[in-house]
Amino acid sequence: MTNPDAAARPNACLLEGVRVLDLTNVLSGPYATYQMAMLGAEVIKVENPREGDLARKLGASPALNAEMLGTSFLAQNAGKKSVTIDLKHPDGKALFRKLLETADVLVENFRPKVMERLGFGYNVVQEINPRLVYCAISGFGQEGPLSGNPAYDQIVQGLSGVMSVTGDAGSAPLRVGYPLCDTLGGMAAAFAVASALYRRHVSGEGAYIDLSMLDATISAMGWAVSNYLIAGVEAQPIGNQNMTAAPSGAFRCADAQINIAANKQEQFERLCRIIGRPDLATDPRFAEREARKANRVALNALIEEGLQTRTAAEWELALNTEGIPAGQILTVPQILAHPQIAMRNLVQELPMEGAGIASVKVVRAGYTLADSQPGARSAPPLLGADNAAVFGALGIGPEDFARLKDSEVI
Repeated sequence: MTNPDAAARPNACLLEGVRVLDLTNVLSGPYATYQMAMLGAEVIKVENPREGDLARKLGASPALNAEMLGTSFLAQNAGKKSVTIDLKHPDGKALFRKLLETADVLVENFRPKVMERLGFGYNVVQEINPRLVYCAISGFGQEGPLSGNPAYDQIVQGLSGVMSVTGDAGSAPLRVGYPLCDTLGGMAAAFAVASALYRRHVSGEGAYIDLSMLDATISAMGWAVSNYLIAGVEAQPIGNQNMTAAPSGAFRCADAQINIAANKQEQFERLCRIIGRPDLATDPRFAEREARKANRVALNALIEEGLQTRTAAEWELALNTEGIPAGQILTVPQILAHPQIAMRNLVQELPMEGAGIASVKVVRAGYTLADSQPGARSAPPLLGADNAAVFGALGIGPEDFARLKDSEVI
């Protein structure tokens, strides 16, 4: 899964020199700050001294969960530092104020008003550091009738309409198979922070970002939303088919399923020829786009008859060679073992020290630059691993450090 040539490309440094205080837990916030860490930002996780990020205890390996290095934590915290501060303790508040003075960005995903109750609402933080970019991620935003509700990804998937259009008539509403809304919220937060940093570079102004996972999800739903807002047509769950075209969806081959997206007229005509059914291109039921959509079920059945002569892998090659978009439907292990992923150097392996495991594999950002590639500089941190270095740089001497540790402030 690692391409030696691609691995030689240096890590990206677009955010080098930016210090990010990451007060977030589980996924949406940690995913946002992971994007920043891979671009060279110094991301300091500020965690509760007793438990840390909840994701440290979440994942498929009970052994790693017990070590507070759950796979859910490892997935999006590489390249970060970890310090521990009790933000409810007066000494912890004083220490955090010192840290705020040195920061460029603060990201938190507490429920609304929690930071205010801790004494670090935006108005207070702005006085401490006027140039700070403050990003508050929450399920529903800082205001509105839902703002005080607790939010997990599945709750937002249901409220946003995502589940209503996932699956088919017999299975919808259906949850998307990974935490989609958390991920979309985190990506939107990372983009908003980077944009605010650019404005600060131009004007010197800090910023306050109110990031709603619900809003970010609805924004990303694209056509499912615009078709209703503009055309008054409500999106329906149609399973593995594409509502905008036919034939476009999943089809059975001799051994497995394949996705085919013959969305253009010329692609449809070529598909008919390749599967040995050129007559379908002139059949009145299928000859033009809207007719094909109206007769989708009949068309799909005829296409699947033609696909029974080859395997999905063989059809993938044959169709793409003719300019017809097609791809096998793979499992996660299958795609991670694919030569394409190795060539792109998407999976990064990092050495781990003091964690009971020799190394950890994580996924990069998903894009490259001409001279570099986003990637983590270090493995995910043990809880509080950077207390001495980070707090020492703030002027906390050995005696004060010992006192703070003994009193469980850090």
